[in-house]
Amino acid sequence: MSQPTTTRWRTVDIVVAAVIAVGFGVIFWAWGLLWRAVDPAFAFFPASQAVMYGVWLVPAVLGGLVIRKPGAALFCEAVAATVSALLGSEWGGVTIVQGLLQGLGAELAFAAFRYRSFRLPTALLAGAMTGLGAALFDFFTWNAAYELGTYRIPYALLTVLSATVIAGAGGYALTKALAGTGVLDRFPAGRERNLV
Repeated sequence: MSQPTTTRWRTVDIVVAAVIAVGFGVIFWAWGLLWRAVDPAFAFFPASQAVMYGVWLVPAVLGGLVIRKPGAALFCEAVAATVSALLGSEWGGVTIVQGLLQGLGAELAFAAFRYRSFRLPTALLAGAMTGLGAALFDFFTWNAAYELGTYRIPYALLTVLSATVIAGAGGYALTKALAGTGVLDRFPAGRERNLV
């Protein structure tokens, strides 16, 4: 457990959060193109395509793990969604609302530990919660016309699973990898690495 010294955002927090968000906004846009390109590969069970979903949720977990201040997860996910919408995401401006709900899920997970725990279990919970936000939004917005048992429920469950693994565990691993390079030395995440 580690506790941030202050909840006030520094300039470097804002800059790094923006870099994470904008970088992932571009990734989101590209991931949307890939999502459509691989549609035929999931024709046997269309709901299974949700295993790819977690990539869209990484900035919420990564932002929370790196910045470690209230609002970081929400900011990173919402701004990334906004950037992808501005780049021409096929889902348009609704993506921004979806990004807010997804970021809120991760934010609630970090808040549950009062922004003092940034270990793997917290990252997995943040991933699962952002996945739950995504799954609920899709369940009622994008997937409402689909069959409940054969599409909507499996899609929702796979979204949460994908988010837990890719955004949760992946975001945690990415934070550790970045810390290992020294680029996060101005953040608690960077100072926790083993110095050589």
